[in-house]
Amino acid sequence: MTGDRAAGPVVLLSPPPTPNGPLHLGHLSGPYLAADIAARAARARGESVLTVCGTDDHQNYVVAKAEQLGRKPDELVDEYGALIRASLAAAGIRHDVFTTPRTDRNHRARVARLCVELVTAGLVHPTEWTMLACRACGRTLHHGYVTGGCPTCAGPMGGGTCEACGGFATAAQLRDPRCLCGGEPRAVRHYGPVLRLEEYREALTRIWSAAVIPARVRALLTRLLAEGLPDVPVSYPTDWGIELVGGNRLDVWVEMGLAYLDLIGRRLDPDARQLGELGAAWRGSGGLWPFLGIDNAFYYAVLFPALAVAAGAPWQSVLSGLVVNEFYRLDGLKFSTSRDHAVWAHELLTTENPEAVRLFLSWDRPAPYPSNFTSAGYAAFTERWPLRDGPADPPARTGPGPLAGAELARAEQALHPETFDPALAARCLLPLAVERQDARARRLLGALTGHVTDPEG
Repeated sequence: MTGDRAAGPVVLLSPPPTPNGPLHLGHLSGPYLAADIAARAARARGESVLTVCGTDDHQNYVVAKAEQLGRKPDELVDEYGALIRASLAAAGIRHDVFTTPRTDRNHRARVARLCVELVTAGLVHPTEWTMLACRACGRTLHHGYVTGGCPTCAGPMGGGTCEACGGFATAAQLRDPRCLCGGEPRAVRHYGPVLRLEEYREALTRIWSAAVIPARVRALLTRLLAEGLPDVPVSYPTDWGIELVGGNRLDVWVEMGLAYLDLIGRRLDPDARQLGELGAAWRGSGGLWPFLGIDNAFYYAVLFPALAVAAGAPWQSVLSGLVVNEFYRLDGLKFSTSRDHAVWAHELLTTENPEAVRLFLSWDRPAPYPSNFTSAGYAAFTERWPLRDGPADPPARTGPGPLAGAELARAEQALHPETFDPALAARCLLPLAVERQDARARRLLGALTGHVTDPEG
């Protein structure tokens, strides 16, 4: 996993889920289960790992959902944040670092201070740029407050990234933008800091050349290089998020990138506090692997590496590779919290064996292509591959045989981030673990199911 970078732990990131609803199986089948499987497999190999996640409390999708339900945003963060944490725990998913920004004053203070350091050091640039505001409600339009068409592929998107093509666009760049309230937008000139990603073109190109990146994300990066890397607003005059001096609030994705810089830097060097110290601490990692959905590729491949480089992190430490999943569908349609088209993780994990759920989602993982959940498919899988408790039967004297040995080797390789494919691992391991009760296969399968096995077999 670490190549020649063996100085410190390998860092595995999972995007913080937004507490505008519970976790559904589409979430669980993607980065959360995947990162946990990779971490379990790495630790079984004797490797040092640091897993990082949290809740994305400052996304304005929380406010949008609260208004839809006639509730207060803080109530939703508390209620859904608790359900998210309960679902992760029920699925056997643990993190070494888990942040809750709304209730963590230290998080907010440290991130805000790092933003000030970026501005003071001239790493972000106060600039006049065009944003949109709603004529009806007066709200600044960004992220979940606006909908429109992607300027690249014309697919529906908010003010941020496009789920269809992965591209980035501010509200002012959308086709036919509309406010959350249905109001018509108007253009407003705003003076505030932006991160000019073009300034990091050389460093980003070096990072991408060395990192393990899926073909679809590489196509996005190639397009961005050809079009010109965008400017990303650092803050907005808005009503939700970390407030900065002057009344603006930090863009939630910039907040996330600075939080990673701080959290990882402090774990690698407990004495690091300032921007440069935190960046320098990253050289002590054994590599960094984000696990993410395709819709977050711009942030994890472009924005966050640029912020880390701006802070002084060596480019070799910023990104080892990306483990990316596509969308999981439910009866042919995309899982959707807003449309209530979902199988909620906390409900299913209450009625079903969590190990069986993990195993099925590993088998049915939406990568490298989208996949489709059906109740009939899940029932057929659990009947075909029943999990059995108890020790494995003694292996035959002749051993597992060359074919079984090759399947075990393929499964082991599929649990490394560089070649991560838990669906392949499941297909290799299940016949050996369930039908032949092979002890080594059962131990490897434990990374998928979350079952704790005796390392000595």
